[in-house]
Amino acid sequence: MKIQRLRVTFTRGAEMKYITHLDLMRFWERALRRAAIPVAYSEGFTPHAQIALAAPLPVGTTSAGELMDVFLSERITPKRFLADVSKQLPAGITLVAAEEVGLALPAVQADVRFAEYEVDVPGAEAGDARARTARFLAADTFPWEHKREDEVRSYDIRALVDRIDVADRADAAGVRLQMRLRSDNAGAGRPEQVVAALGLPPPARIHRTRLVLSERSPAREAWRARGRFAG
Repeated sequence: MKIQRLRVTFTRGAEMKYITHLDLMRFWERALRRAAIPVAYSEGFTPHAQIALAAPLPVGTTSAGELMDVFLSERITPKRFLADVSKQLPAGITLVAAEEVGLALPAVQADVRFAEYEVDVPGAEAGDARARTARFLAADTFPWEHKREDEVRSYDIRALVDRIDVADRADAAGVRLQMRLRSDNAGAGRPEQVVAALGLPPPARIHRTRLVLSERSPAREAWRARGRFAG
């Protein structure tokens, strides 16, 4: 039975950037079990831990702000959760925060609207990158094809991009693109595909800085009014 829901923020560093989304789910199940956290399980023939990651992180991408909801069968404080689970984590995964949120609030996966990234592009010149970005953002549509194995997917990549800013890199040649890309049930932008659509060299580093959730709902406001939600 679900008694409590904690929303957890964590980072994923270079040591863990090549594990898949499924492997990350398995990793968290093991870590929470070792920490003796009272995770709630689904009913049925094959019960599953009630853990939900907000949005899959592409393999090879690091992150400073991943979100995960953990449903518990017994109440514990966020402080205890952070202390006990942190002891079970390897290099490459760090807990940043945990807060209690209402059981009736939308699923964290359904609540994500945008993902923000830092993308380092070596070999690109800032002026050229800004001109290409300006033309891309000024377009109403930008038809794009993405080939994966034998499948070719055609879509409007412009519709997946909310914002792109271009900055010089102080520590190396090239530019850093700061992107806000759509990430919801209707579609999710991929930074490396946006870079390709701009006609720039392949990125050397992709780092997700945060996930942006939807605006506050009436249910969220009611939870806040009870003094139980901070976020």
